[in-house]
Amino acid sequence: MQMTSSPIVTADWLAERLLDPTIKVIEVSSKKGEDAPYTQSHIPGAINFFWKDLCWHDTDREFVTSEKLAERLGAVGISETDRIVLVGEPVQYGTYALWALTMAGHREAYVLDGSRVKWQQDARPMSDVVPEVSPVEYVPQAGDSTMRLGRENVRSHLGDEGRFLLDVRSPEEYSGERVMEIGQFDHGAERGGRIPGAKHLYFREFLNADDTFKSPAELKAKLASVGCVPESLEEVVCYCRLSHRATFAWTVLTHILGHDNIFIYDGSWTEWGSIVGYPVEK
Repeated sequence: MQMTSSPIVTADWLAERLLDPTIKVIEVSSKKGEDAPYTQSHIPGAINFFWKDLCWHDTDREFVTSEKLAERLGAVGISETDRIVLVGEPVQYGTYALWALTMAGHREAYVLDGSRVKWQQDARPMSDVVPEVSPVEYVPQAGDSTMRLGRENVRSHLGDEGRFLLDVRSPEEYSGERVMEIGQFDHGAERGGRIPGAKHLYFREFLNADDTFKSPAELKAKLASVGCVPESLEEVVCYCRLSHRATFAWTVLTHILGHDNIFIYDGSWTEWGSIVGYPVEK
């Protein structure tokens, strides 16, 4: 059953359905093991994945395949017909997992609007109990990776009039002062700067203080302020440092504003800023 035409669900919606056995909540953490906030508290019934353990290939710098996703989700009691609600910790890890699961073919993947922040601000129930799970069969499904672009595509189209490059990193990353956000160890690329021609809009401009999405009108205005008007463009390509924040922009543009010409360069600055011979703008 399709529960909504949008992959974004509210805290109210989820709170009313926490006991529904067809809905599985996954908290996707940027930190692993005991360092993840999940170990202290989480939405009741939620299971936890470190983001790479859910979204990436076991060894390669590549995304999870449909077959491997079936193995991982089936092992924790999730089938291909279950409805997965993704809770990002922090928020952009939810949209990253939505993108990865879309490419691996899970049809019923959704993101909790506001993630843990909104849920906890509303004083909704939290638990420290890790749920018991039993393996089930998960039949691999055909995925969709048509929104994914690689470095050669980006480079070969630099300067194209109909393509808009949207850099959603922090101002310090965009300027080249840093290659990672302030407050984090500054690593991830050999050079600072941006892809030539890219325009800047920090991804947090899409968010309210409680990590919920801003209204469609506000989102359109934010994008238009930097010249990003998808209906007048052939395509918009989003990137950041490692593509987590870029998936947030993709979710806004594709699933809230309804555009079908939005792409993600997932190598993003970690790749581009380290390749010999690739142009950099500051």
